Amino acid sequence: MKVLSIQSAVAYGHVGNSAAVFPLQRIGVEVLPVYTVNFSNHTGYGAWRGPLISPDDVREVITGIEERGVFGEIDVVLSGYQGGEGIGEVIIDAVNRVKAANPSAIYACDPVMGNAKSGCFVAPAIPVLLRERVVPVADIITPNQFELGFLTETEPDTLESTLASADLARAMGPKTVLVTSVERPDRPEGTIEMLAVDDQGAWLVQTPHLPFKANGSGDVTAALFTAHYRRTGSAAEALELAVSSVFDLLRTTHESGAKELLLVESQEFYADPRRQFTVTQVR
Repeated sequence: MKVLSIQSAVAYGHVGNSAAVFPLQRIGVEVLPVYTVNFSNHTGYGAWRGPLISPDDVREVITGIEERGVFGEIDVVLSGYQGGEGIGEVIIDAVNRVKAANPSAIYACDPVMGNAKSGCFVAPAIPVLLRERVVPVADIITPNQFELGFLTETEPDTLESTLASADLARAMGPKTVLVTSVERPDRPEGTIEMLAVDDQGAWLVQTPHLPFKANGSGDVTAALFTAHYRRTGSAAEALELAVSSVFDLLRTTHESGAKELLLVESQEFYADPRRQFTVTQVR
């Protein structure tokens, strides 16, 4: 499998491509990373250095890859945080060109906009761009529950309302929706859930909630779920594998007290997931 991953990169820590590439490689995926920023660290620190890469330069890198004749071999285009408005159009163009070369290729979009605790932390134009231009051309989207509500202009909270919002998102274009950070009011205390929905049904998985902020965990989740889904064709299987790997990555990081994900130290959890959580079909 080959994945063209168009995301940010940092030197210190693990977000964007700096979070997604290694876990994908560890499960045997060939990754072609294209960077949209090249920062010293993620912006959550409040200070960082390095360039925001212009859309024209990102497009040039993608064109250079195309000129090597490999677009026909790409199975997945993956995108995450979009720092500027112009990157969305570059990604859409890349998806169209890859699919022209390989009609079986899919596009997975992590529509990064914010979360329930921090609110929306991207430029005001980004949610509109995602909703109107990017999400409609995606095959898979991986929003958290807050972002799902933003995309569909709803307020999902219960399982029923989250399923309804996922259906609205699927009506926009993508056939598969993975909803992360699902927090139902009636869930057992100290737990958190993920929900996967596609044409075959809907599946929910529940894990203990680890009380710390883990920048980059969504990027790892989107990458692993997409790769497993592409390989197996099963949302339930992909959900079980991805959740197992990401939980053990988070648990290892939390227990160590590290500021950044222990991505390398947790590598065996990607290659050999423990499958410690039961996926339940809810529709």
